[in-house]
Amino acid sequence: MLTSDFNFDLPEELIAQHPSGVRGQDKLMLLDRASGQVEHHMMDDLPSLITPDTLMIFNNSRVRRARVYGIKETTGREQEFMFLNTIDKECTIWNTMVKSAKKQKPGMHYKFPDGTIGTIVDVPGNAGTEFRAMKFDFAIDEDWFERNGHIPLPPYIKRGDTEEDSERYQNVYADQTGSAACPTAGLHFTKEMLERLDKTGIERHFVTLHVGLGTFLPVREDQIENHKMHEEWYTIPKETADAINKAKAQGRPILAVGTTSVRTLESAAQKLEQSGLKPGQNGEWVHAGTSSTSIFMYPGFEFKVVDKMFTNFHTPESTLIMLVSAFAGREHILSAYKEAVENRYRFFSYGDCMLIR
Repeated sequence: MLTSDFNFDLPEELIAQHPSGVRGQDKLMLLDRASGQVEHHMMDDLPSLITPDTLMIFNNSRVRRARVYGIKETTGREQEFMFLNTIDKECTIWNTMVKSAKKQKPGMHYKFPDGTIGTIVDVPGNAGTEFRAMKFDFAIDEDWFERNGHIPLPPYIKRGDTEEDSERYQNVYADQTGSAACPTAGLHFTKEMLERLDKTGIERHFVTLHVGLGTFLPVREDQIENHKMHEEWYTIPKETADAINKAKAQGRPILAVGTTSVRTLESAAQKLEQSGLKPGQNGEWVHAGTSSTSIFMYPGFEFKVVDKMFTNFHTPESTLIMLVSAFAGREHILSAYKEAVENRYRFFSYGDCMLIR
C-alpha cells in the first residue's frame, strides 16, 4: 500500500492556528464506518450520539514544556531541542529531537535559559536521525522544564506558543506529565461535558500514553509497510483494565478518545496474544500494567478492543490518517475528509472533531 494513497487536498487556511474561542465549541462530524454516511453536528451534541452502555477511554497524559532553546557554546547561536524521554534511570540523559541534527555533534555544549549546561553524547541508533542524546550533571525534572521550556506546538502551527496555549493545549483531565505533544482529541472536552456524559450513565476510565514525536514523524517510505514507528510507553491501571474486560464480556461498546487511546488498547490486546491468550480468553482482552509499543495500524489491521473512536482530523500521508483508515476504511475516511473541507471544518490539533461509530 502506497503512502500517497492517503493524500488529500487541504487548503492551508483550514489548518487551525489557534484554539476555538471557547473550549468545546467545535464542529463534530459523525461517520458511520460501515456505510460511510456522514452527519454534521456540534460538540455539544455528543452525549446524544453515544449510547448509555458505552465505556469511554481517555488518555490522561499531560504535555510537558518540552521545547527548549539552548545556546551553542561554539557559535552563540540558538538551537531548538524537543525533549522526548529519559535514557537513564537518573534522568540525566535525555533523548531529544533536534533541528539541523547533522550539525549537532557529540561533545557540543549548550547553555539553557537558567544557565544549565547540556552536552550531546553518542548513543546507539541516533546517528543519521533527527535525534540526539543530551547529558546533564544533574537530574532534569518537571521544575526544570517549567523554568526553561515552551509548550511544544506542532510544526504546522506557524507561530510561537503563548500563555493561552499553556491552558488550551492541555486536556482538562490531564494529570500525568510526560507527553511531547498533546493527545488532542481530548481538547474538545470541558468539565461540563464530562459531567453531562456522567449524567447519561456513560462510564469512563483513563489510560496513560506519553506521546513521543515518533507518532507525528512523516512517513518517508513509498510503501507504508516499510515504515517503522518509534517506541512510546503506556500504562493501563487495574481499574481501567477491569472495566474494559467487563464491558467486552457484556458486549458493551468501547469508545476510545483519541488515537493514543486506540494505540494503547490495541497494543495491550497484542501483548495478550503474544502471551499465548486469545482476546476474551479467561474473560480478558487487556492486562493492566506498563509496557511499550511501536504499533503501526493501517488498513488490514484487525481491531480487538476498540468499537468506536473519537478523533481529530489528521494530516495527509500521516500514520494517524492511516490508523483511522484502518478503523473506518480508506475510502470512507477520504470521502469524509473531502466533505469536511467543503464544509470548512478546521483541521489538526486545534481543529474540529469526528466521531466514528
